[in-house]
Amino acid sequence: MESGNDTQISEFLLLGFSEEPELQPLIFGLFLFMYLITVFGNLLIFLAVSSDPHLHTPMYFFLSNLSFVDICFTSTTIPKMLWNIQRQSKHISYAGCISQIHFFLLFAGLDNFLLTVMAYDRYLAICYPLHYTVMMNPWHCGLLVLVSWAMSALNSLLQSLMMLRLSFCTGLEIPHFFCELNQVVRCACSDTFLNDIVIYFAAAILGGGAFTGIIYSYSKIISCIRRISSTQGKYKAFSTCASHLSVVALFYCAVLSVYLSPASTHSSQSNTTASVMYTVVTPMLNPFIYSLRNKDIKRALRRFIGMASLKMPAYLWLKKCK
Repeated sequence: MESGNDTQISEFLLLGFSEEPELQPLIFGLFLFMYLITVFGNLLIFLAVSSDPHLHTPMYFFLSNLSFVDICFTSTTIPKMLWNIQRQSKHISYAGCISQIHFFLLFAGLDNFLLTVMAYDRYLAICYPLHYTVMMNPWHCGLLVLVSWAMSALNSLLQSLMMLRLSFCTGLEIPHFFCELNQVVRCACSDTFLNDIVIYFAAAILGGGAFTGIIYSYSKIISCIRRISSTQGKYKAFSTCASHLSVVALFYCAVLSVYLSPASTHSSQSNTTASVMYTVVTPMLNPFIYSLRNKDIKRALRRFIGMASLKMPAYLWLKKCK
């Protein structure tokens, strides 16, 4: 990629959260802890759902997909940041930056679409309980996930290809802890009008469309719950989507606070800190939100952990006998 001054760009600088050396061990330890909790918690949910036949239902099928995507989503940014802190470096290669943008957009889009699909699933379960098993059959569930992957992959590929047409100058500093699309585009020396149009169009169509779908689903859910005569029935219906509603609120509030806030009221540092909410904190909290009030998940987790604890001594004994 050649810039306007014929200088080949080979890397960017990720400025991160702070340049003070005494804060780096604290930042490293905090993000390592959050990353391990995210991976371990979501992996437990994924394995528990996969291993328990009682949880082979549409709701838990989508939840296991969300857990897998959350692991990948967090893994696109945090390991590189931890590696840079450990190496006392801020560098990321040009190819690495474009790759990080691609996979970040891929899994962020999947998070967005899966939350919408899960809202649609709750809408059908509450408003059409008699037809739910027919409407949400395994083929339909698989198709919804496949379409989510396809749409997110197309968007991330398009945005990555649009980045390749830009020229960059020297001294490229990104005021973030990862290659965030808007921040990288601002570093370009060439005209970014077409890139901006594509970014805003994709955000409006994909992000806005998904968010509208969630709002529509929950408006129908609330309407259906209000028609239930018994208080116990209303509580049971609402409790099935309370966890999902909490995750949606956490994810979208964090995203909207970063991307819809006026630029004049937020510095790059505050935006970087706010980005942690949807890139790290939300994926970390998802397993807790879905398991704390869910008896099925708790039972599956206890069964899975119990099976693992029983198999481990047997495996160690067989290994010792060999």
